[in-house]
Amino acid sequence: MSKVLHINCCPRKESRTKRLADALLKKLGNYEELKLYQEKILPLNEERLEHRTALIEKGNYDDECFKYAEQFADADIIVISAPFWDLSFPAILKVYIENIYITGIVSRYSDDGSPLGLCKAKKLYFVTTAGGSFDERFGYDYIKALALEYFGIKEVALIKAEMLDIDENDSEAILLNAMKNICL
Repeated sequence: MSKVLHINCCPRKESRTKRLADALLKKLGNYEELKLYQEKILPLNEERLEHRTALIEKGNYDDECFKYAEQFADADIIVISAPFWDLSFPAILKVYIENIYITGIVSRYSDDGSPLGLCKAKKLYFVTTAGGSFDERFGYDYIKALALEYFGIKEVALIKAEMLDIDENDSEAILLNAMKNICL
């Protein structure tokens, strides 16, 4: 049985992105959900960065600060649900990535300095919705590059519903169509 990790970056209770992600998750089966807005995930400051660096240099990964990285690296399938806001994803997702990018857990570097991914996941799904048109360059391409080039995840898929806030569009029909057309 695959270990599915859902990284939920949707702060709204009635989130369209979460609805779209739920349709995918229903097809994937059991999953563990990490609701980023309910976690105490903080940007790295000097003190936290020095603490983390000292532990990594000692090869000591038992500290609480590594729990998200270990959870991420151990998942077989990863689903990130993040609405498209102001030409990107919510800032909490960037802070999460900053906290999980741990050399020795999610990646390592070869002798020539090239990143080598250590994550078990075979696939990462990025689920998003946009009120207007969605531009992959702003957010998705970043996540895709990290997954493929740094985390060692072999496949990345985008699941989206866009143009939801255009007056003449039927946003519910667009969302339902996107939900119906999800392919694993």
